[in-house]
Amino acid sequence: MSRSLLYAGLSAAAILGVMTLIIETAKADDAKPVTIVSWGGAYTKSQVEGYHKPFTAKTGIPITNVDYNGGIAEVKAQVESGNVVWDVVDMEVGDALRACDEGLLEPLDPASFPAAPDGTPATDDFYPEALTECWATSIIFSTVIAYDDSKVGASKPNTVGDFFDLEKFPGKRGLRKQNPKATLEMALLADGVVPEDIYEVLATPEGLDRAFAKLDTIKSNVVWWEAGSQPVQLLADGEVAMTLVYNGRLFDAVTAEKKPFKIVWDGQVSEYDTYVMVKGAPNKDAAMEFLKFATDTPQLAAQASWIAYAPARKSSLPLVGKNASNGEDMLPNLPTPDKGRMITVDPRFWADHQDEINQRWAAWLAR
Repeated sequence: MSRSLLYAGLSAAAILGVMTLIIETAKADDAKPVTIVSWGGAYTKSQVEGYHKPFTAKTGIPITNVDYNGGIAEVKAQVESGNVVWDVVDMEVGDALRACDEGLLEPLDPASFPAAPDGTPATDDFYPEALTECWATSIIFSTVIAYDDSKVGASKPNTVGDFFDLEKFPGKRGLRKQNPKATLEMALLADGVVPEDIYEVLATPEGLDRAFAKLDTIKSNVVWWEAGSQPVQLLADGEVAMTLVYNGRLFDAVTAEKKPFKIVWDGQVSEYDTYVMVKGAPNKDAAMEFLKFATDTPQLAAQASWIAYAPARKSSLPLVGKNASNGEDMLPNLPTPDKGRMITVDPRFWADHQDEINQRWAAWLAR
């Protein structure tokens, strides 16, 4: 081969390489963002660090974050109006089940999700019912009771009953306003119902009356919150003596902000938190790519290094190490049954009874 032909070949190869790089860069720059809706605060930060940043780095697809306060009303309004602007929504499993039942979600193919590192199919690696045709679970969280240790005496709250004991532990109580889930379960547990009977009792008119009667005993002392970041702030501001709060939010306040808060694990209400894709999602293919990436074994473990929620895959748990910010061991801080009496949310109960209980809840709030 002549030197001139060699140089020409090299030049052509170099030009092709540059053109490929330009095209790939243009594709990344032009990639349409995936809009992901979640709960804000420390929780969304854990998703940004564990999922969003590495996903964008790998694919070039940007992510737009939107905060909301839960429920399916906004998803339903978008789907029914034909004006869908959200792609992926982080939902509590009961809401995901309702949205699925109402045809508001794009179907997923569980068999297409990445296998565990040892080859175990995703359908076997996720915990039971954590991966379905409607949702892919990312974390397991608990609603717990928390208090400010610097503002109580020698006697410390240690049972769910203490939350309802205004004489022994005076002061305001923080409760979630827009959804009675976890609150009603804790009320029945405090009233003497054992965890395994909670939903059987709550499904009866007498059981529902019993839960509301227990809540009546503290209603005049309740401070209501809506966003997940608010109960931590209520504690910090001294507006409540105790509050219901998501365990991961409290962990973040204690470790990152050095708040003197403590968890009462007794009566913790444990639940799946899931990702769903909205029916008619404007960026469906990229959203599906995100779902598979975010719920893969290493990414679920990565999120657990930022916030104290348990990953939804068995293969992720051994990979959970220390907190990414402060080096705190994360495994002892994850919500597990060994830390106190645990109530596991029954999503079917809430899918079947949410509307009627919400109506009664609204009427109770208005009284």
